Amino acid sequence: MILEMEDFKNKNEMYAHLDSACAAVIDRRDDVISSLSNASSLIKKYLIHTNWVGFYLFRGEILTLGPFQGEPAVTSIKLGKGLCGMAAQEKKTVRVDDVAACDNYIACDASSASEIVIPLLKKDRVLGVLDIDSTMRSRFDKDDERGLEKIASSLVRLIYM
Repeated sequence: MILEMEDFKNKNEMYAHLDSACAAVIDRRDDVISSLSNASSLIKKYLIHTNWVGFYLFRGEILTLGPFQGEPAVTSIKLGKGLCGMAAQEKKTVRVDDVAACDNYIACDASSASEIVIPLLKKDRVLGVLDIDSTMRSRFDKDDERGLEKIASSLVRLIYM
């Protein structure tokens, strides 16, 4: 059962529930694409005011489009380019309140106003990024950042044993 944000006391409780829900749909026998497909679907359902949720997977020196929910997207991003490439290169979360004011933004959906990108890290190696866009400016705050970083860490642990 998918719950709405108002069903929780706060974002921390919602993210803990989302983390558990993602873990519940991941079968370690499934491949990476299947697991991340279910995770992107769940994250999109839980996070209101999001128009794109997906993964870019690191292949050589390029981030390649993986499972996602939303409009068609750029299929490859060089390390350091765009917010996804920047998050992968710096190995840290990138949160932008207004993408229109960002010089390093790669637009996939014209309705996106804010974005958060969380690197998928195993030890110090970048496996990919979790990319989430919103139609609202300043949609993502510190609580979202912490909750999504925890989910990204859990996904890496569950999928990339």
